[in-house]
Amino acid sequence: MTDFFQLFFSGLATGSIYGLAALGFTLLWQAAGTINFAQGEFVMLPAFGMLAFMAMGAPFPVSVLLSALVSVVVLGWVFKRGVVDPLFKFGMMPIVVATIGLSIVMRNAVKAGYSAEPHPFPSLFSDALFKVGGATVSMSDVGTLVFALVIVFGTQAFLSKTVTGRAMQAVAQNTESASVLGINVPRMIFYTFAINAVLATAAAVLIAPTYLAKFDMGEGLGTKAFFAAIIGGFNNSRGALLGGLLVGVSENLAAAYISPAYKDAVALLIFMVVILFKPQGLLGKKEERKV
Repeated sequence: MTDFFQLFFSGLATGSIYGLAALGFTLLWQAAGTINFAQGEFVMLPAFGMLAFMAMGAPFPVSVLLSALVSVVVLGWVFKRGVVDPLFKFGMMPIVVATIGLSIVMRNAVKAGYSAEPHPFPSLFSDALFKVGGATVSMSDVGTLVFALVIVFGTQAFLSKTVTGRAMQAVAQNTESASVLGINVPRMIFYTFAINAVLATAAAVLIAPTYLAKFDMGEGLGTKAFFAAIIGGFNNSRGALLGGLLVGVSENLAAAYISPAYKDAVALLIFMVVILFKPQGLLGKKEERKV
């Protein structure tokens, strides 16, 4: 039972990172009607950005801030204006193809331009261990889980409690009506892309210390985050977190009690079950909307 609790808690920490990345999927879909299959690489790129800034002598906190700012510009504004805006009028499929291609380009660009080797990455949290009910829990797992929960619920509070957040939701529900009400639709959509870039940077800070900064670190993360978003509900930000936690815990338990070979298949299995019995996701709602 002790081993079970350790695996469970470690899975929650990993799942919270999946939830952060999945939240980016749900935000872009809700406010901009866009699916970004380069989401995993959007997490990978800030990790290498932070390494580059630290190599130039910037302290870690400053490197995180600078990387977040660069991400807002490159992964937010440039991505929106250079990829999504020109293709949006042609439907979803061109965007899907473009973001898949973008993910390949980003991986290979980092591999060729920076390094193909994994790089150690500093952690926000100490390596201290402590006992909880007989189970050994690391401060890193606790800090990762708490930090991710704060970001997810903080994002949700921003969307539901602030004027800007409610305007973003109005744009998500009906673009034309929001425009008639005087809401600056392009600005609200850009805010969504900017928030997604910041969330990707936060996910990079949490995942890179454990899995190292690698050019292909976003490949598996992006897939699991997409599954997590579908599992929880693509139109529900809390669903992204729930889906991420389910995937993280399930793959940890499967690797320990079944076989490590099945670890990466768990997300796909849960995804298939949910799609068959509850296509809108565990917390998602059936809805018709125009974006």
